Amino acid sequence: MAACVQTPTMAQQTDRDLARRAAIHPVSTNADMRRWLARVPVTRDFPADFEAMLRGQAALYSIEMSTSPGCLPCGDLWTKLSAFRVRYGWQVRTLGQEEAMLRSGHLGLPWVGNPVAWARPLSDPNRMVPIAIGTDHGANIARNAWLAARMLTGTRAAVGVRAMSKFTGIVGVRAPTSSSQKRR
Repeated sequence: MAACVQTPTMAQQTDRDLARRAAIHPVSTNADMRRWLARVPVTRDFPADFEAMLRGQAALYSIEMSTSPGCLPCGDLWTKLSAFRVRYGWQVRTLGQEEAMLRSGHLGLPWVGNPVAWARPLSDPNRMVPIAIGTDHGANIARNAWLAARMLTGTRAAVGVRAMSKFTGIVGVRAPTSSSQKRR
């Protein structure tokens, strides 16, 4: 019986493949996309300063997204970001694939393809926070932009990432454990 030896290169490729499959939700029709989005929880509770903060800081931030022709999630995300721009006043623009790959590498993220949306301060092109991979509900995109702005102005990144993952379902939530329980 032959043993299968996995080299570091093979393991790295497997990790990339897993990341790609986890982050990109391939859809071929609008109905497929609606079914996928129906499983994503929608943020319903926002802090009291949510709208005022997003509008008040519109001159400080932009959202940039990667896209490709014929990509349904790209079109859906662009439509939602356009509505975000109208509602909150933030600039929204597209990025080329090469720039998006560089940004992913800069943050140590695997490149997963299109679309990816990034929030960044207009004054510093080297600081950015990814706010959407694939598409999402408009409320979740707004929440992620708010969290990104908070992280870019001093809120610890771990707090913002934990908040994003809690509400998007990207990272599963473990059942609470009690430290007072004694194991037998």
